[in-house]
Amino acid sequence: MIAVLKHELRMYFYSLTTYVFGALLLAFVGVGAVLYNIQAAVSNFEFVLNFGSLIFVIIVPILTMRVIAEERKQKTDQLLYSLPITTSQVVIGKYLALLLIYLIPLCLISIYPLIFAQFGEVYLPTAYGSILAFFIMGSALIAIGVFISSLTENQGFAAGIGIAIILLNYYSVRLSEYVSSKARGSVIAMVILIVLLGAIIKYLTKNNHVAYGVSALLMAGVVITYWVDSSKLEGLLPHIMRKLSLFERFNAFVNGVFDMTAIVYYLTVILFFLFLSVQSLEKRRYN
Repeated sequence: MIAVLKHELRMYFYSLTTYVFGALLLAFVGVGAVLYNIQAAVSNFEFVLNFGSLIFVIIVPILTMRVIAEERKQKTDQLLYSLPITTSQVVIGKYLALLLIYLIPLCLISIYPLIFAQFGEVYLPTAYGSILAFFIMGSALIAIGVFISSLTENQGFAAGIGIAIILLNYYSVRLSEYVSSKARGSVIAMVILIVLLGAIIKYLTKNNHVAYGVSALLMAGVVITYWVDSSKLEGLLPHIMRKLSLFERFNAFVNGVFDMTAIVYYLTVILFFLFLSVQSLEKRRYN
């Protein structure tokens, strides 16, 4: 794992992608600091991070699009399978390299509250609690990007899908206001999600019985719930869209609340998508 980590870091520091990632993150947060902390004379640095979180839509797909997709395109992933390490160690090594690349500009950003505190009152516990949450939220988005990269050998396709998914997650709370809250609308949405889940299971496991079995059980549960008590499904889809939003949970930290449930949610997302990335590589390995 350490060997993979060192190799990835060496590759990233010789790549323009790393510097574009850091420059865009610093530039966007810098613009936010000018708008909020300097021009508007607001002492809340966490507002800057909330403004800067939008840049994740672009920089995370740019950073993660090549992490596994390039290995597949150049067929060098076959060399990884021949190493005396597990697939999990390969994925974790690559993921940790991405986190270190992400941590470098974030360390520079962490100096901002101390600078602003010299010229006014800045509540540092809230500021640094928000920076910690900002790091963990970015780590969750990076884990999603790693999984998307593991599904294809086309870097452009991986970046495009990544941008679409993160952008949808960013605006999911606003979109939930326009989504039908009726039980029938929730059933249709749940069926679509179940079909997508079944397709992912089939792709990762190549086992039709498992994919169809899980999909059938979930669909049966939704249909039974609808016929027994449809009121339980009313407003379900908008509620799910709000709960799945990584960005919406960050608002608690911006408002001065250190939300442990949000931290647990971010860590769960990280573990889940890293697990899916491992399964995706294992599938290709045995094929």
